[in-house]
Amino acid sequence: MAMVIEAVGPPQLREPSPTAFQALARSIIFQQLSGKAASTILGRFVALFREGATAEDAVSGFFPEPAEVLAIDDEAMRSAGVSRQKAAALRDLAAHFAEGKLSVERFGEWSDEEVIAHLLPVRGIGRWTAQMFLMFQLRRPDVLPTADVGLNRAMMRLYGLDAPATPEEVERLGAPWHPWATLACWYLWRSEDVTLPIGGPA
Repeated sequence: MAMVIEAVGPPQLREPSPTAFQALARSIIFQQLSGKAASTILGRFVALFREGATAEDAVSGFFPEPAEVLAIDDEAMRSAGVSRQKAAALRDLAAHFAEGKLSVERFGEWSDEEVIAHLLPVRGIGRWTAQMFLMFQLRRPDVLPTADVGLNRAMMRLYGLDAPATPEEVERLGAPWHPWATLACWYLWRSEDVTLPIGGPA
């Protein structure tokens, strides 16, 4: 890992979203879309709730409250480019927050696996999305998303594997990274952008 840290430089994690609901809703909207297409839909989505709101506002400023999302109809969301499946997922997420099943206070009380367990019942949220939420929104230091495609590819390159690392290989090779697996993953993701010796130990 030393050569990766030296090549990449100091860590620069992105700023968390202003709210947990915003972070998770944005994750749902961005699923299976290019960044540009998702940003366009995100901007149209927030504009449903405040005239003139943009995708940039949805990242750092304005975002609808769960009750507002529950109050808007599916056709309005469809007009913004949100698929029916994602509209249903956004409603389900909003209901979990509105009913108090999910909250900042509860996230602070739960372990990593408890956070994941409480997020998985929400439509549109799988284990990977929950792990990204742990890493980048809650800033949990020891998360290892073993099925992440980018991480698997980076480990293939770094360790000289014949194919992308399997979840089992990520778990085994990443064992020394605990209790700072989140930071190690960030460096591995960034290692794709720099020149490194091939096939050496991390």
